[in-house]
Amino acid sequence: MAPLHVPQFEKKTASEGAALIFEDEASFRQDSTLYQTWAPIGSQPQIPVTGQRKSVKISGAVEIYTAPFTYHRANVFNAETYLAFLEQLARRYYPKRTHLIQDNASYHKEATVWGWFKHNRRWLEVHPLPAYSPELNATERLWHHTRVAGTHNRYFVSEEELVGTLHRVFRSIQHNPIQIRGYLHPFC
Repeated sequence: MAPLHVPQFEKKTASEGAALIFEDEASFRQDSTLYQTWAPIGSQPQIPVTGQRKSVKISGAVEIYTAPFTYHRANVFNAETYLAFLEQLARRYYPKRTHLIQDNASYHKEATVWGWFKHNRRWLEVHPLPAYSPELNATERLWHHTRVAGTHNRYFVSEEELVGTLHRVFRSIQHNPIQIRGYLHPFC
């Protein structure tokens, strides 16, 4: 399925001077995530592993026209942590008219979250993606970039080292949004 490229969003956001934001969550494991690499013949690369399954959970959102990236670290993904992330987005975008595209995570549908959306509907309009369609979410492409640029084929001795790497990649995206424009191009 092709990325979400819906003319009514383009027209509506342009006519309103609105932001179009894609939101998603991702877990980044402390264990090595092995990805393709090269090595001399007969010299297979060795990457240590901890044997533990610790991960860092990140909520993220990207505005596809100007590419600002906002992120929030959480211990778990639930309605409470999602509301904290929505408040962070509100501090950045309110009162600008904003369209938020989100997936169908169960906590996105909880009553407290929809109560928050209802309270903020003057400036925020929410649009759910079709079920099981990560290819339609622009933020998924940033997760891919983060893994390739920061976490693939790396051993993190500690969770703090992983968090530091994630912050470095995310700050790079925030300070140089041009580096991710190619990932977002199909969505705008």
